[in-house]
Parts: sequence; structure tokens; C-alpha cells
Amino acid sequence: MDGDPAVESQLDTFSLILPLPYRIAFILVLGVWAWGVNLHYLYLLKIDVSSLIKHPSRSSSSSLPHHQRTYALATTITAPFIFSVLFFWILTRGQPSAVLVWDFIPQSYLFLLFLLFLIPYKRLSPNGRFRFLTTLKRISVGGIAETQDGKFGDILLADVLTSYAKVLGDLFVSLCMFFSSGKSSTDKPDRACGGQYIVPIIISLPSLIRLRQCLIEYSRVRNNPTQHLGWGGQHLANALKYSSAFPVIILSALQRGYDPNKIGLSETGLFRLWLFFVFLNSFYSFYWDVAKDWDLTIFSSLLSSAFPSVFPPSNTTTNFHANQVPPAQSHPWGLRPHTHFHTPQIYYTAIVLDLLLRCTWSLKLSPHLDHWNDLEGTIFLLEMAEVVRRWVWIFFRVETEWVRVRSGVAGVDEMLLAPLGR
Repeated sequence: MDGDPAVESQLDTFSLILPLPYRIAFILVLGVWAWGVNLHYLYLLKIDVSSLIKHPSRSSSSSLPHHQRTYALATTITAPFIFSVLFFWILTRGQPSAVLVWDFIPQSYLFLLFLLFLIPYKRLSPNGRFRFLTTLKRISVGGIAETQDGKFGDILLADVLTSYAKVLGDLFVSLCMFFSSGKSSTDKPDRACGGQYIVPIIISLPSLIRLRQCLIEYSRVRNNPTQHLGWGGQHLANALKYSSAFPVIILSALQRGYDPNKIGLSETGLFRLWLFFVFLNSFYSFYWDVAKDWDLTIFSSLLSSAFPSVFPPSNTTTNFHANQVPPAQSHPWGLRPHTHFHTPQIYYTAIVLDLLLRCTWSLKLSPHLDHWNDLEGTIFLLEMAEVVRRWVWIFFRVETEWVRVRSGVAGVDEMLLAPLGR
């Protein structure tokens, strides 16, 4: 098959160097390293992440910090990845036919990566891996722990899964192609493998998980109403945010298999409707990241500056009670009174970065864009960009939770929309 035009036309240069299984593995490994950096920097800021997610603290002062254990795990899974990629390059030498034949090598690494998270080896952070798998099992059906049992950790992991939605879809495609007769998992990805709507369904599962978690939290508030927790509107608004991803995915799937006789809408009309929901999902999610997840006041500050008569500046520009925070002028514009990162510029940079990457992420949720020629490298970069965005988001989300806990208002997220119920 060497030199076969039919083969060469299917594989671009990027896919010859880094086939789909390796791209999936790279992003998964990168996520472990990113979590280690999260833990490390927050540790230097004296933010106790383990107490927030209810992870067991170190048994003694001589025990390795959690970030060092995470680095050890990341190193362990990185070493065989590098070896596998180098071995694959030596065998294939960039020849399309060889890349297709040796697909079991990158697929074997994905299997090894799965095993490394399961084997009870003490040097690979067994408690952390067990806690990860236990949490993953609970949230995989949309479950969420009570606050005292690690609710915040469940939310963090479920939100991370939404960032890995497309990666999970690609993982299914890789396995489907590997086990399908006449296909190779290192070939040009066939994202219709298993059926036209299987991949869109998989991509939507993480958002569905977070949606159910939000509804569970709303139900808990309604069943145990208190003045402090409000009526639960915050959780319904959050559920609506995750629901806004479904039209993007559904309309994208319809565009990929467009049939005017079945849809009853022109292709242009379908595209415009899809574009509307892309903007809705992107900007709603961006607003929520900044105003709700990070408790920053940039939106209320902008409204107060633009329409002072309609939105007069408040004595408090955060989500805390009026008697628990300093006046608005005591903190930089658009931020909040209590911050742990060193300069306001860090927060402003994170806001801009989140806006840019939120927009690209909504586009990446769209399976119909996969048919563009030679787009595999672009899809990979978009998936990488979302991992970076989520990595940055975690810093500020954890810092915000730490501020809430230290201020004695850890339940503030449940009372933000309480006035709407009056």
C-alpha cells in the first residue's frame, strides 16, 4: 500500500506524525501535569485544596505534598508515552501504509494509561487515584456529594469533563475504528463511526452530568429552605447554562448530515440558528465564569459606569453580605475585596483569555466542522486550548472557593438569586 494515492489522500502530515490515539493520550497526560501545577501554585499561595475537596490530608509532615505525588504520577505516565511515540516513528518512518498497519501501538498506550490508573501501586498516589475513580463513578450518572462530603470536588471534576467532551468523543472514534473490520484507528478519523449521532451524544454527556447536578442542588435547596440559601434560582440559572450547549451540538449534527426533506429548514437557516446558539453558549458561559465562578464584579462595574442612574454603585460589589466585605473602593475595579494572586493584571488577563477561548470552545463542540480538509491539526489545537482555559479557570475557581470559606460564606452560591424569589 506504500504510495497508494487512496491512502495518502486520507492522511495529512500532522496525522502521520501524531495519529488520533496519540493526540488523545497527549491531552490526557497534559491534564495530569496541569492539575499538578494547579496544586503546586495554590500550595505556594497557602490555599489548602485538599480541605476544599475533602481529600485526606497528608498523614505526616514527612509525607510528600499532593502536587509532588501528582507530578510523580504524571512522570510515570509520560515516560511510556514518549517511548511509544518514538518507537512508532521508528517503525512507520512517516509512511502512510505503515501508520495504518501499526495502529495497535498507540492504542496499546491508551490501554496502558487506563491500567496505570487502576493498579494499586503505592508510588503512584494510590489515595489520589482511588479518590479520582470514586468521584468519577459518582458523577458519571450526574451524582453530587453533600457539601461536607466533597461537593466542591465533584463540581470541579464534572466541569473538567465538559472541557474534555470532544476528547471523549475522539476516544470513542478511536476505539470504534480500531475494533471495526477494515478500519485503522490511525487513519483519518471517521467521526460517523458507530452511527451519525453517537459522537454528538457522547460529547453532550458531560454537560448532561452538570445539568443533573445543578437540578439536584436545586432540589436540595427547595427541600431544605433557609433564608441563607435562598430559593435555589442560582442552580436553575446554572442548569440553563449547561443546557445551552445542547442546541450547538444537535444543530451541528444536523448540519453534518443535512437533509432538507427531513429537517424542513434551509442549510443557510440551519447555519444561522446554530451560530445564534454558539454565541449564546459562549457568552453565557463566559459571564458565568467571571461573575459567578470567580465572584469578580467587572459586569456590575461596567453597568454602574455606563448607566449609573439605573445601576447605582453598591456598597458591596461582590456576592458577599454587606456586613462582610469592605466598601467597593477598597479593591481594584472589576475585581473583589479579597484576592490571593499578586496583581490585578493577572485577573484581567484571565478574563480576556477566558472570553477568547470560550468562543473557540463552542465552535469545537460542533462535529460538522470536522469535514473541513486538513483540519485535524486545528481540532487538536482547539482541544489543547480548552485544556489551557480549564487549567486557568481552576486557579481562580479554587481561589474563589477558598475566599468564600475563609469569609464564612461558603454557601453563597446558593443565595445569589434569592431576591428573585421575593
